[in-house]
Amino acid sequence: MAAAELPRLGLGIGWRAEIDLTVERLPGVEFVEVVAEHIRPARLPESLRVLRGRGVPVVPHGVGLGVGGAEPPSPARLSHLAECALALDSPLVSEHLAFVRAGGVEAGHLLPVPRTREALDVVTENVRRAQDALPVPLALENVAALFGWPDDELTDAEFLAELVERTGVLLLVDVANLYTNQVNLGLSAVEALDRLPLSRLAYVHVAGGEEHGGLWHDTHTATVPEAILDVLAELCARAAPPGVLLEWDDAYPSDAALAAELSRVAAAMTRIPS
Repeated sequence: MAAAELPRLGLGIGWRAEIDLTVERLPGVEFVEVVAEHIRPARLPESLRVLRGRGVPVVPHGVGLGVGGAEPPSPARLSHLAECALALDSPLVSEHLAFVRAGGVEAGHLLPVPRTREALDVVTENVRRAQDALPVPLALENVAALFGWPDDELTDAEFLAELVERTGVLLLVDVANLYTNQVNLGLSAVEALDRLPLSRLAYVHVAGGEEHGGLWHDTHTATVPEAILDVLAELCARAAPPGVLLEWDDAYPSDAALAAELSRVAAAMTRIPS
């Protein structure tokens, strides 16, 4: 899919069962994203059917495929993602570039991939397998990290850029995760933006978090700090993202507070970086 063919998604929010009615009535919501592992394609939640009936695009977002592992992606997990995309008539699906399991043992977290040439070869093959199994384009998301592997040969942005060049995969750039890696690992978010192939940008994630003991935790349970909106503004100064989506996963605020957050996100998209 060429950059000019990427679907325009607009301003979005993560659909969660706990706020389904809120999402339906929030003003300005142009698309939503649903965690693929939380739905059954044969019995979609009524709220998602309502949104689709209005013409609102719904993007399945996987959290457990594990394309960053040494083992090939599970055919069953790939089949589920494909069925979600078909049931929702989705323009694309997204997943994390993360390590999630090995030998049947679940990590319990989206762990960073060792950024080595050897790992890049393995991930490239895993991504190609996933692309072959999916009926729509795949976008991969950069993850937040609390640590880096000692033998890394590439930065996260360099790893992603080469993976895009090899596979043509789309990017889901999470600016909150870029900020997390800046705080926790000293990796400049702006430098990452300058190295990422933003011409392959499918959409963007933005979310709030919390600082504990000098580390930033990407919790998706708090208002988005200005520092993360600044990263979003930097991205939008470099490329026009097809979509920008607010994630909020727990400790849900009022409808008015969520509407205000969406307004802050929209404003940051047109802000001139200082």
